[in-house]
Amino acid sequence: MTSSAPNHSSPMDIALAEAVAAARRDEVPVGAVLVMDGQIVAADGNRTRQLLDPTAHAEMLVIREAAQTLGQERLTGADLYVTLEPCAMCAAAISHARIRRVYFGATDPKMGAVINGPHFFDQPTCHHAPEVYDGIAASQAEALLKTFFAGKREQAEAKQLIKD
Repeated sequence: MTSSAPNHSSPMDIALAEAVAAARRDEVPVGAVLVMDGQIVAADGNRTRQLLDPTAHAEMLVIREAAQTLGQERLTGADLYVTLEPCAMCAAAISHARIRRVYFGATDPKMGAVINGPHFFDQPTCHHAPEVYDGIAASQAEALLKTFFAGKREQAEAKQLIKD
């Protein structure tokens, strides 16, 4: 695990834009971009509420789209940029897809599974572990998440005041 990487701001900028779009849809603001051979193959943000699908995390959506676009289930040589540390489900999909590198922004102490929680890629049962680079545009990703959840708390407080 390393915390520095070459400058990959363009794909992460797109992932951040996807996270903003997710927030506008009232989804948790997480965005992801999958790059293969220097070309963006897929980009999306969380859509769990929109699709009524608990697996519709940004990472899962771009992995599915890339596999369909490329006509293959293995994405060997692909790089994934995501604004938040992947959860265990997404880490498993990353491993199964044989993604080469994962670049992510904010860490997720509660649900993250890469450098937090189960350290998925370090487990002996993990068949493929990508290179991982964390902290890419972390402050922007964290700000999006904090703003989103602060708004949710304000909404909940306002609803409670109306009830009382």
